[in-house]
Amino acid sequence: MGRLHQVEYALEAVKQGSAVVGLRSKTHAVLVALKRAPSELASYQRKVLKIDHHLGMGFAGLTSDARVLSHYMRQLALSSRLMYTRPLPVSRLMGSLADRAQLNTMQYGKRPYGVGFLVIGMDDTGPHLYEFNPTGNCFEYYAMSLGARNQSAKTYLESHLDAFHDADLEALILHGIRAVRETLPQTKQLERASVTVAYVGPGADADASSPALRDGQKLTILEDEALASYFDHLGPTERQRAAQARADAPAHEQPPPMDEN
Repeated sequence: MGRLHQVEYALEAVKQGSAVVGLRSKTHAVLVALKRAPSELASYQRKVLKIDHHLGMGFAGLTSDARVLSHYMRQLALSSRLMYTRPLPVSRLMGSLADRAQLNTMQYGKRPYGVGFLVIGMDDTGPHLYEFNPTGNCFEYYAMSLGARNQSAKTYLESHLDAFHDADLEALILHGIRAVRETLPQTKQLERASVTVAYVGPGADADASSPALRDGQKLTILEDEALASYFDHLGPTERQRAAQARADAPAHEQPPPMDEN
């Protein structure tokens, strides 16, 4: 089986990006992204983008590629509302996005997009969370993470997966922030200014001219002061919990010293 080196390079660009975590319950879908500043003199880059009232995305990888694809996704969402007077189904959006990305892996003169997405959305079947990567593959998940040190976040998500289905919005956001926190080095603390949270809930896919949309939980992005209450309830990290458990465990009896004679 042959190898497509440009696709591998694009996947590596996603791995080098800052972490993004997505998870969903039976009523809501949540994104939590870790923003990164290119230098101490620069502001944080946006990591979560709005596509429509019922759609949002977080990305890891090349920001320029994310900007181009986000424009394409917005065009699809707008076309659906103009032509069919309904919000774009999430699965159809991801199928079109995957087709566009796959063409770049096989056409001469083009390169794969060096960015990965986690897309949250709401339609008549409920909340959704999809992953998109440069290979052109799209998969639906209950919880997923992308970016640097994402395996630590996946470990957290896997260990708490059973709690997500029936969780309310506040609990789901807390789980997302805690998962992102696990991707940081042990010597670094999670700062509120470096985190972006987005969520979508029931009613977000209502018709734009319908009064139901005003009452629906449209895509909402939270940053800075809006996250203060969540950071107050984060608690210790998984590493700190494990260290405390070892410290609280009863010490094993040491064998008596051997007689030198």
